[in-house]
Amino acid sequence: MSTSTPAPLITADLVALDVVAADRDEATRVLIDLLAASGRVTDADGFHADVRAREAQMATGMPGGVGLPHARSEHVTVPSLALARVPAGVDFGAPDGPATLIFLIAAPASGDSDHLKILASLARRLVHESFRTSLREAPDAATVAEIVTREVNPS
Repeated sequence: MSTSTPAPLITADLVALDVVAADRDEATRVLIDLLAASGRVTDADGFHADVRAREAQMATGMPGGVGLPHARSEHVTVPSLALARVPAGVDFGAPDGPATLIFLIAAPASGDSDHLKILASLARRLVHESFRTSLREAPDAATVAEIVTREVNPS
């Protein structure tokens, strides 16, 4: 991959629709497996341990039914964002209840500010009900990826 064209932050193969998960750990694992399948994560178990360690520090639930697990990890090859829609919701510790939209931010250990830029840009969009609704109502993974690509610009 040439350095002049960075990998897109999210692609359709990093979006999981209609996920059924018992808890946030299971929902997160679905997304980690997508990242591993796409070659963006080299060790799914290792990255999962890093995400769990981050979650243990502070809950990553946001108002509006959003879970925002994230971690920097030596197992991540490129800054990435994976998204799951979990219609039944899973608890990410948000004060207003379970998350039905889960965004997993994966950043290489060496990219100090990458995940913070992604997190900040995503958070700025997530405060808008219209953004969350468009993701919940998108008909397919390609549309979800396209909406996120258009709306979230961490550069």
